[in-house]
Amino acid sequence: MRLTILGGGGFRVPLVYGALLGDRGEGRVGEVVLHDPDAGRLSAVTRVLAEQAEGVPGAPAVTATTDLDEALRGADFVFSAIRVGGLEGRAQDERVALAEGVLGQETVGAGGIAYGLRTVPVAMDIARRVARLAPDAWVINFTNPAGLVTEAMSRHLGDRVIGICDSPVGLGRRIARVLGVTDPAAAWIDYVGLNHLGWVRGLRVAGRDELPRLLADRALLGSFEEGRLFGPDWLRSLGAVPNEYLHYYYFNRETVAAYRAAERTRGAFLRDQQAGFYAELGDPAAPALAAWHRTRAEREATYMAENRESAGAGEREPEDLSGGYEQVALALMRAIARDERATLILNVRNRTTLAALDAEAVIEVPCLVDANGAHPVAVDPLPLHATGLVCAVKAVEREVLAAAASGSRATAVKAFALHPLVDSVEVARRLVDGYRAVHPGLAYLT
Repeated sequence: MRLTILGGGGFRVPLVYGALLGDRGEGRVGEVVLHDPDAGRLSAVTRVLAEQAEGVPGAPAVTATTDLDEALRGADFVFSAIRVGGLEGRAQDERVALAEGVLGQETVGAGGIAYGLRTVPVAMDIARRVARLAPDAWVINFTNPAGLVTEAMSRHLGDRVIGICDSPVGLGRRIARVLGVTDPAAAWIDYVGLNHLGWVRGLRVAGRDELPRLLADRALLGSFEEGRLFGPDWLRSLGAVPNEYLHYYYFNRETVAAYRAAERTRGAFLRDQQAGFYAELGDPAAPALAAWHRTRAEREATYMAENRESAGAGEREPEDLSGGYEQVALALMRAIARDERATLILNVRNRTTLAALDAEAVIEVPCLVDANGAHPVAVDPLPLHATGLVCAVKAVEREVLAAAASGSRATAVKAFALHPLVDSVEVARRLVDGYRAVHPGLAYLT
């Protein structure tokens, strides 16, 4: 099979390639095509992959190109992992929002909206090209904001685009670990919501829901990352364990204060860190794989550091410093290509899963996956507080899609103003103008 990775010069591509190297089943990927508009980044990542493949028999062949159409032709699967505006764009998203006293995180709040407004037009163009050049390909979307971008692409690709995220998998794995579940793969995770906006409401092992046991034990609740992040009392009040990104909603004031007090925003940290990595690999003699491992370890250890600091949650557990999204992507690809049926938490069109949303709305929910794609599993309704938040954020996503399609500044203002974490229409107007001033890619908003 031929796998095309868009954003092929991205820092996390070696995670995907490493997962492919460990795949020994029939019908595995034989060719990986990396696409990126930045030839220098492509060269650096290609070197890392070459060192990864050393001594591995049958390693997938790797080619690289800056030509998007060339990369897409003949693809069986397309991984879309683009970052429109680069990490400098992310850093700008954070700065503009924080200057207005609101959150600028790349998928949540004002920052997520700005990133979406930049990304959706590009993602839509990619979807149209895939439909024309590789109509039988399956697109697996990694690009954030993952739910929004997947929904945008689904307007051209239907169910042949599926969004993935490793947050629900990591959360389920942590809950299973503290409950002493020896085989997390045997646990059914009752998880539902939107991307970066979901809740674990149950964890069933052999037909028995083990989550009440966790919620009843204060010591257990405080022994894993989300328990420390949200606090045992709040988890008990919810009767569920939220995705870590809900910390931005439930503890917004504290998080914004921590971000404003930080020496650098997360985007600025990653921009500077990765600039150093790619500069180091400008030296042909530099050990590429060792540099990548060193940089990745620092990246993972500092993930959501401001949130953990504001909550007094301490350092991340060593078990949580490993990747996960590449394993989800590989399992999804195997299930479709080989009809190896699997159950995965994915971003797919709602159909009738959540009655509060329409059929085309992309949600994050357990799915049964086979050769015909991903099929969302029926779930119990969300409680009113969660339904309200999901509907509010989905309404914002729809306004982002409408603004990207129309180029309307007024619609973009509406998207910002309707978000639960933006507290004033006047702030929304200033955000749109601030983002247009720093992002050439938003000049289309008039």
